[in-house]
Amino acid sequence: MTAPQLLKTEESIGFVKETFARELARQLHLSKVSSPIAVLDGTGINDDLNGVERAVGFPIKALDEQRAVVVHSLAKWKRVRLRELGIEPGRGLLTDMRALRPDEDYSPIHSIYVDQWDWEQHMAPEQRTIAFLKATVEKIYAALQATEAQVVAEYPEITPVLPGKITFLYAEDLLRQYPDLTPKQREHEATRQYGAVFLMGIGGELTHGEPHDGRAPDYDDWSTPNEDGHQGLNGDILLWHPVLQTSFEVSSMGIRVDKHALARQLELRGCSERSTLRFHDLLLTDQLPQSIGGGIGQSRVCMFMLRKAHIGEVQVSIWPESVRRELVGTGVELL
Repeated sequence: MTAPQLLKTEESIGFVKETFARELARQLHLSKVSSPIAVLDGTGINDDLNGVERAVGFPIKALDEQRAVVVHSLAKWKRVRLRELGIEPGRGLLTDMRALRPDEDYSPIHSIYVDQWDWEQHMAPEQRTIAFLKATVEKIYAALQATEAQVVAEYPEITPVLPGKITFLYAEDLLRQYPDLTPKQREHEATRQYGAVFLMGIGGELTHGEPHDGRAPDYDDWSTPNEDGHQGLNGDILLWHPVLQTSFEVSSMGIRVDKHALARQLELRGCSERSTLRFHDLLLTDQLPQSIGGGIGQSRVCMFMLRKAHIGEVQVSIWPESVRRELVGTGVELL
């Protein structure tokens, strides 16, 4: 890639990020805030993801060698911040999250470096419904549509592909429809059919005794029975990637646990001892606001909007030489 081409790529990445952040903030009434790259260990604030990923940790000399960890995401930190900033119901916060996930397996869509828009919105207790979740997803999808329209106007060589609406499906329904396929294969078939899908009910056990995918027990509510007759108030936004020709996750999000869902999910996962951690104690004693929130991958959105085949085309990360060799002659050049 020549220097002018590289610069054009960087400018287009900036255009996508600025456009989507603006549209998302407008749709969800979010205020931009600063956020940490690391938090103190042992507070329960860091995102445990699926519960097995190692966090990057280090001792702090000025704190008598107390350990801190680089964040995996800001899922729980944001809820505490909502309270600290006194953000009223119907409004929320938006931040640029940067994380390291050294246990991530390399792939065209995975890197050890993670950049995402982390957002959280204060909601009323009576909004703990699938209807409110769906309405919020539709606003995020509107921000994606608006971003694609502006990208197409700025870069005419890009053809719009997003369908007019996003389709809502449950993981349990996909299991019944495709009982012999893996979870990722089910996502592939559904997203290929609809173009844009919000897949709900991720984290709890399905009727075959396994979850569609793992979720930590202490942020998204994946266990509360809802008005559709299913369990859970969370899900993933999946888009059909026109270059990769596959289902492409850009966001994981949901209505957050209240104290009842937290206690239940901690017990289901066999980690009720976490209830004494600072974050969990705040929630269990009604000191945190009810909220909905999620993370939206910045590099993922850039990959989709700019029709890139590899995440390394839109972010700078660390790549093994084997990956670089595999990409020789494919037209993919890592930044």
